[in-house]
Amino acid sequence: MVAEVGTVGRRIGGAGGGSDPGEGKGAGTLVVAAAFVLVVADGTTGAMSTGGGTSGNGSAVDSALSRDLNTRKNEGKKSAKKGKADEAWNRLDLRSIKKNLKSDAKCLAASTDQIREFFLRIPCESLVRSLLVIGDDRSNTAAISVAWVSFRDRADATAFERVERVHGNGDIKPLAGTALDLANVRFTGHHFDSRRDGRVVTVAEAEIMNGHLDNTVLDALSEVAVWLPKP
Repeated sequence: MVAEVGTVGRRIGGAGGGSDPGEGKGAGTLVVAAAFVLVVADGTTGAMSTGGGTSGNGSAVDSALSRDLNTRKNEGKKSAKKGKADEAWNRLDLRSIKKNLKSDAKCLAASTDQIREFFLRIPCESLVRSLLVIGDDRSNTAAISVAWVSFRDRADATAFERVERVHGNGDIKPLAGTALDLANVRFTGHHFDSRRDGRVVTVAEAEIMNGHLDNTVLDALSEVAVWLPKP
């Protein structure tokens, strides 16, 4: 069963291709300079899945799980920064099983709302977008959309990130996900992160696909993904 998160978001792919604009971070920006699709599965569950309430020493257990996730997330960031994507997901007890790559060269057509208006004033120089799917050994899966946006100078990149980080300002559309059976997954922008490195701004957001993953895990996925270097 494919889960749709929230009532606000956008469809990826579907009939006719493309994606729906969303109200949150889920409206999109720029086009593909290169699309990197990663499907990850297997591994141990760890803090990835939760269920039911807690009692007794539940708070202590939750705290320990949170510390463990933060440790693994920070290790994942270090691996991602080195360009070791597979290792980054392994830090979160996941493994890569599939990768695809494609390219494009447009920006404005892939943006929506205030982000689109921003590009009308300040064009980007290039865009790379990726779509990733990760999961654990219990068939809990999530989709991650990542975009690397390059600008003429740091001032333009800083201005873009300032607009991009405001929920509801629009966003960069994720790649069409029909080839990965993601037509019913909606990105809401609630699990979002961005990072500027010189003239490049990396934007990432994650959403549940199947089963259940904690919001903290979805947040961690986007926080690790923004450290992946531009392909």
